[in-house]
Amino acid sequence: MALDLSVDASAAKAAAPPGKYLFSPVADFLMLGGSAFLILPILFLVPLEYEGPVAATMVIVAYLVNYPHFAHSYQIFYRNFGRKVSGNGYDRSLQLRYIFAGIIVPLIMGAFFAYGAATANTRLLGYAANAMFFFVGWHYVKQGYGMLMVDAVLKRKFFGDRDKKVLLVNSYAVWILAWLQTNTAVTQGKYYGLEYYTFAAPSWIANIALLAAVASTAATVLMLIGRWRKNGRALPYNGIVAYVASLYLWILIARINPLWLLVVPALHSLQYLAVVWRYQTNVERDVADAASDPQPKILSLLGPLYRLRVLGFIVGGAALGYLGFWLIPFVLTALIPYDRQVLGSSLFFFIVLIFINVHHYFLDNVMWRRGNPEVSRYLFR
Repeated sequence: MALDLSVDASAAKAAAPPGKYLFSPVADFLMLGGSAFLILPILFLVPLEYEGPVAATMVIVAYLVNYPHFAHSYQIFYRNFGRKVSGNGYDRSLQLRYIFAGIIVPLIMGAFFAYGAATANTRLLGYAANAMFFFVGWHYVKQGYGMLMVDAVLKRKFFGDRDKKVLLVNSYAVWILAWLQTNTAVTQGKYYGLEYYTFAAPSWIANIALLAAVASTAATVLMLIGRWRKNGRALPYNGIVAYVASLYLWILIARINPLWLLVVPALHSLQYLAVVWRYQTNVERDVADAASDPQPKILSLLGPLYRLRVLGFIVGGAALGYLGFWLIPFVLTALIPYDRQVLGSSLFFFIVLIFINVHHYFLDNVMWRRGNPEVSRYLFR
């Protein structure tokens, strides 16, 4: 779940012409995070009694945006998986990462949930919910950083190694502060009918985290001002919007409004889809018959064959998302007996949701990292 797209500057300069966008200036702004700055003020004008209709709307949006965003990571990660785990075209370090994230992690999580469900250990399963929230926050801030790096490469407004460290330190500081704010005392909550507990973090640790976040934010602002001057008063602005939205709007102040908390996952997913759809488009354009007309002839209304294949990828992601988040847990609930009095009626929905969220972090941490040959080949074209 951690987009680490800080590609080597030499390769990036050769890969991207000046002024390039994932789609267009406006589309990039809205998809990478700009829509958050437009939606949040509006939600403050919506009465809280409309929380029900907003929640219902976001359930529909989940089918269209949230679920495909998870599914696309599986489509990309496990494509040609045999070649990846055998190291064919991948260095040893990346090969081991693919094996760990693609095989070992799901086996460990599967064993964990199987044991928790078989023993009806609600406390153990509850810790999984807390772990999910931990990894989700980490994922959000690293993705925001990754989006900034992508836009910097596309605009040829590169950040030096020292600048990247400032951005990363600030990302982690804001994420830790946000996580500690929800763990200043032991509290009990429910997630899909199962209880989970937050950890008791001393208030003085939260105060230190607050100081670190403020200091790192100030350092980031000063760094960006310096970079703005060096770049001839220009910056990768859409990337900065993505970075600010991810850290501050989606993590640090996510609980400022109950309605906003419902909308944030969709905006995060939309940010991810901007990169994935651009990436997949470039993959399909690289196929020999990409520019040919699809068959039957009526499908030519959709454009060249590569566009039809991208559409198939998107539709496949939507179907896979529905399968993973709804159909599979529904079937498991109907077929596998367990103690429903202790674990509730939504155990497998709870397990599948946490499994996919946490596994998604490990998948992305491999796919989008520096050194992956597919990233430099297809993302920045």
